[in-house]
Amino acid sequence: MPGTNLTRDEAQARAALVETHSYDVDLDLTGGPDTFRSTTVARFRVREPGTTFLDLVSDDVTRVTLRHSGTGGQAVALDPAHHHHDSRLWLRDLPAGDVEVTVEAWCRYMNTGEGLHRFVDPVDKETYLYTQFEVADSRRVFAVFEQPDLKATFAYTVTAPDHWQVVSVSPTPAPEPREHRTATWRFAPTPRVSSYVTAVVAGPYHAVRDELVSRDGRTIPLGVFCRASLAEHLDADEVLDTTRRGFAYFEQAFDQAYPFEKYDQLFVPEFNAGAMENAGCVTFTETYVFRSKTPEAFHERRAVTVLHELAHMWFGDLVTMRWWDDLWLNESFAEFASTLATAEATRWHQAWTTFSSMEKSWAYRQDQLPTTHPVIADIRDLEDVEVNFDGITYAKGASVLKQLVAWVGREEFFAGLRAYFRAHAWGSTVFSDLLRELAAASGRDLDDWVARWLRTSGVNTLRAEVVETADGTLERVTLHQEAPSEHPVLRQHRLSVGCYDLVDGVLVRTHRVELDVDGERTDVPGLVGLPRPDLLLLNDEDLAYAKVRLDDRSLATATSHLSDLSDAMPRSVVWGAAWDMLRDAETPARTFVDLVLGNVGAETESSVVLTLVRQLSSAARLYTPPQERDATASRVAAGLLDLARRADPGGDIQLQAVRAFCGFVRDPAHVAVVRDLLSGRESLPGLVVDTDLRWDLVGAVAGADSDGSLRSGQLVDAELARDDTASGQRAAAAALAARPSRQAKEEAWARVLSGDLPNAVSAATIAGFGRTPDPALFEPFLDRYFDVLLPQWEARTNEMAQQLVTGLYPLPLVTEDVVARGDAWLAAHPDAPAGLRRLVLENRDGTARALRVQAVGAR
Repeated sequence: MPGTNLTRDEAQARAALVETHSYDVDLDLTGGPDTFRSTTVARFRVREPGTTFLDLVSDDVTRVTLRHSGTGGQAVALDPAHHHHDSRLWLRDLPAGDVEVTVEAWCRYMNTGEGLHRFVDPVDKETYLYTQFEVADSRRVFAVFEQPDLKATFAYTVTAPDHWQVVSVSPTPAPEPREHRTATWRFAPTPRVSSYVTAVVAGPYHAVRDELVSRDGRTIPLGVFCRASLAEHLDADEVLDTTRRGFAYFEQAFDQAYPFEKYDQLFVPEFNAGAMENAGCVTFTETYVFRSKTPEAFHERRAVTVLHELAHMWFGDLVTMRWWDDLWLNESFAEFASTLATAEATRWHQAWTTFSSMEKSWAYRQDQLPTTHPVIADIRDLEDVEVNFDGITYAKGASVLKQLVAWVGREEFFAGLRAYFRAHAWGSTVFSDLLRELAAASGRDLDDWVARWLRTSGVNTLRAEVVETADGTLERVTLHQEAPSEHPVLRQHRLSVGCYDLVDGVLVRTHRVELDVDGERTDVPGLVGLPRPDLLLLNDEDLAYAKVRLDDRSLATATSHLSDLSDAMPRSVVWGAAWDMLRDAETPARTFVDLVLGNVGAETESSVVLTLVRQLSSAARLYTPPQERDATASRVAAGLLDLARRADPGGDIQLQAVRAFCGFVRDPAHVAVVRDLLSGRESLPGLVVDTDLRWDLVGAVAGADSDGSLRSGQLVDAELARDDTASGQRAAAAALAARPSRQAKEEAWARVLSGDLPNAVSAATIAGFGRTPDPALFEPFLDRYFDVLLPQWEARTNEMAQQLVTGLYPLPLVTEDVVARGDAWLAAHPDAPAGLRRLVLENRDGTARALRVQAVGAR
């Protein structure tokens, strides 16, 4: 990564000097498997004489020419060796006026999910390409001013095999035939957009096409694409239905027609994230193409992601942040808007419950790390932004935007938003531009709200102090607000308090009070005189961004009767409170394990179940004291298996229980169950052991094969022969790395550090490496982990470096020595890159927290 950073100060200076006009980008994709030819013609205006630079990552720049008034309009050749170094193409002593630069270079295909990613399908041996440019990787494909505020038009010309689909921001033109079974596609110029939201996707993709009519009467072509070998699994109808609903919802809410000419959605291989908002050419991870039965949670998550990227077409692509300081606003808005649209325009009406369970839990976790930061982060350079795609930027930001909507009023919020789009369409903005419109529409002064919520860090905790009379009547209820000592900010919260009582075996809400909480103490007079409820639930409808605590009586009620609470949202709040109490070392892991095993079977929301089984895994593996860990794992496995056998045949709970059970298989009896399910000797009514579930079962056997007696290697080979696809190869890599033996871990470690693995296979291998029933297997890797941190960070691209630093950390090895080793590394490397230090700090904090929680359970 050396030589590829860009600071905010440099970007601001360049934007003051340069006004960008257009790029003509010509890509020849007909060469070999390693490189492609890129030719760029960049046109821009220099406001005053000065020196600037284009960004380009290339090992072989073959020609650079410069044309401006000082050259008499003639193209003057520049020596690439003199002008191109450290990924910058320097243009020195430019006169004021119009400039044209032509750059020819050979650029590298990537296998890291950055730049122009190249993938060969093991099924049909066809090549598939796609670009991923955020944050700053368009420069891996062409010469560009790589910063979001220097918008321009982009005219792509692509030469590729003639049987390929080629898709970009502009509608796909008719290909022009060329020799050797190739063709050229000449795309019309785009509107003025940032380089990071342009895209090229090329390969023999399968396409499903449709169209809709925009609110301004235009017909908008729609396309849904995936690799040909996945075509039979592509449920394009559901994707298109969600898309249509999103178009209607957002065009009405924003009072602005869809800003581009067409809308293609492409599911691409080995994608690093969920999706990317390329203008009219959105790319998604192809794990959203479900080739086996999946929990309903996955369908809901795909719908939210589809709507998240669609919201970006207005907020992000039409109007774009000036610099990455406002990344939070870009992503938080899309997260808020997509959840709102999912809840109000699709079948997933409980989307805010999912948000409470998943996103807010992520936000609370991130906000308690030593590296937490204000929602409005100080993004000094590209290295800062690369590690800032986090729970603050997405989930906390969306949570506080939800509060902002309540604070200014929904109608006023959207009125301000519509004015913002009208004023800044096709431009670049800062947060104050939006704030100004919201203040004007609502008549509210928002400075105090911004200061408390967006410019400070940390999450508050709310507890109830209850005083009751001798007959059980509430005499006084006081809410106490706490703030961590590192971030001692008390905030104003709008929330409701619910009283729940057991009535005929069902927990029902018998009273509700909504109020503002501010400062250390807030009395709740609306509860005085009521009978003491069985469950007193703070933040009942999840209006506030704050952790809440359950008093002893409420916790006992929840543990025994949570499944008797009929409403999904208060159940989610209780689940979240119990999880936070565990992570904050206020309750032992066994309490949370009991709560989940006793109540998850009655949970109705698939996404909540998915969150709970993941939290159950952490509780059993990380937060349970070592002396209880094996027994707890066996108890969890038995509980999940029993749940699967009792669940509705073919239902969501059954499938999730079996998949979660596979992660806890250790005992010989449980291994036997897995083998019988694989062979068909045992079956659960309604459970289809399809391709992906078979891999879960194979992985379960591998994860229990400590001495090789289960012959898991041969089992993996046999399964891979059945499913020699990209997904099968990833699953095989994870299963082999999961084997709990020193040799298997050494092999996985060597494969990952070799640098030869594509990003998706590397990620799968790392996931398998981290899975083991015996944390002692990581002891030989502890010193080696810290020894490779800096060399790997410097040698890898950002995505791959973060993957290694986070994934190879020996998290299951919860010891004081691991914490001390992290402290020693940090002390010895004060000048290490900020992004690397941040990840090491977060890893170290995870171990320290686990030690605190384990200590509570050991008392």
